[in-house]
Amino acid sequence: MQAVLFDFHGTLAQVEEPVTWVTAAAAACGADLDRAKATILADRLVTAGRAGGPLPRRVPIHLAEHWADRDLYEHSHRAAYTGLAETVMTDVQGLADALYDRGMGPAGWLPYADTEPTLRTLHEAGIKVAVVSNIGFDIRPHFAEWGLDGLIDAFALSYEIGRTKPDPAIFLRACGMLGVDPEHTLMVGDTPADAGAVQAGCAALVLPAAEPGRSNGLSASLALAGCSR
Repeated sequence: MQAVLFDFHGTLAQVEEPVTWVTAAAAACGADLDRAKATILADRLVTAGRAGGPLPRRVPIHLAEHWADRDLYEHSHRAAYTGLAETVMTDVQGLADALYDRGMGPAGWLPYADTEPTLRTLHEAGIKVAVVSNIGFDIRPHFAEWGLDGLIDAFALSYEIGRTKPDPAIFLRACGMLGVDPEHTLMVGDTPADAGAVQAGCAALVLPAAEPGRSNGLSASLALAGCSR
């Protein structure tokens, strides 16, 4: 293998625990929530739909277009998720926007425990790395904040490219950014959409997502890439 492509959410990083997310966002609005109230509110917000969380049970009709386009346009991503948060009753003014801002920033995410050592091993072995993500916001600041930006050679983000996984075009674009052929490239992700890389001629490894901060088996990609720690 000459290159490895990684998904972002559920593969390299995970969103922070919901109660922490809600408490921090409320604090940014000047509200101090006790644990019980924050827990109830977090449960309702996650059910309504949180970026990086499970799919919402229901998308209101007035948000349907933004929801469909959330990984293609920044404004639709924000409108979809702030709109879903606004369906949850709360007495904290400005909470929907604060939740979105917290959830999109580096503080709202945690890299997995094996992310840094896996990326570093690939980098030191001379294997190129790209992040390929269905996403509606820029994650480059996250890698810079975590000190991992020097280990990533390219970012193929759906909202910048105009294609979403499993469309082979986004994987082919990532390979082009790295200057490698698909047949010498491995895609690592956590969903069937990531396995769509096979249609582009890449090999694929699908791993289960893990809880924030834990290991999720990323090191398995090293053997497939022809290197080890």
